[in-house]
Amino acid sequence: MPSKHLTSLLSSIVFLLSTAVLANRHFDIINNCPLSLNLLINGNFEGTLASGGSTTRDFPDVWSGVIYSDFNRGNVDTAGTVRAGFQGTNSYYYIVKDSKWLNVGIHVQPIDRAPRGGFCPSLECRVTAGDCENAFTSQPTTFPPPTSAPPTSPLAQCPQTGTTPAGYRVTIQPKRDPTNKCVDVQGGVLQNGTPVQLYDCNGTGAQKWVIKRGGQQIMLSGTGYCLDATSANPANGLQMKIWECLPNVPAQQWTYTSDDTIVLTGTSKCLDLTQGSLANGNKIQVWDCAAGNDNQVWII
Repeated sequence: MPSKHLTSLLSSIVFLLSTAVLANRHFDIINNCPLSLNLLINGNFEGTLASGGSTTRDFPDVWSGVIYSDFNRGNVDTAGTVRAGFQGTNSYYYIVKDSKWLNVGIHVQPIDRAPRGGFCPSLECRVTAGDCENAFTSQPTTFPPPTSAPPTSPLAQCPQTGTTPAGYRVTIQPKRDPTNKCVDVQGGVLQNGTPVQLYDCNGTGAQKWVIKRGGQQIMLSGTGYCLDATSANPANGLQMKIWECLPNVPAQQWTYTSDDTIVLTGTSKCLDLTQGSLANGNKIQVWDCAAGNDNQVWII
């Protein structure tokens, strides 16, 4: 029969184990995209997040998995996606990408721990080319044992302090635009012929376009109006407008390429920022496509 001392010790062990099991890790998940998207966790559909919307999840502190979206030609099985990954046993977190395709940007930040001594850093993968270097290119299946030093990038760690594990804010952000300028329908006027211009990003419906990689009509979200080049073979400098979406009209057929250019399908003309001016009201035009021309690079 156990002594009182041993009984007390066993009770303490049971209590500590119960505390560990009951500890939850909190996640804030935010959609900074201009359009709604599907939220996926470990391959399971977790609902739709509206533009600017957020949701929360609480998992046991030993939970491991990935948080991501199939937005912009990603896949539910994670192919073609950028994911925020977590290995709860050792409080590891990381970003993993498909080296062939970056469908969205991801930002991961501990929400209740300040960076210190290399631990608890923010992680980010941007959709702009070459701006997602610190990420795994395949899902890691083994992890090193934790030490007193932070793990080697792209792995990060935010150790538990006390009984509360670190929580995380995961932000999905397809658009990464340091100029904070957007393609805009002038005055928000929904009628044939309204010019398309550059303007400060403001989140209004005049700046929300439905676009994906590959060929398509580029529609102003929630309307029947499309980006229109007037002609199937427009001259350099022809300014863009909106027009009611019509089937099989060459002037409304665009291809969003892997180089982030928007090409009028079947031509060598690209959507172009006139003279490279970032002034509000500068009209969007078409111009001969040219490699390395920043006036023709568009990020969603």
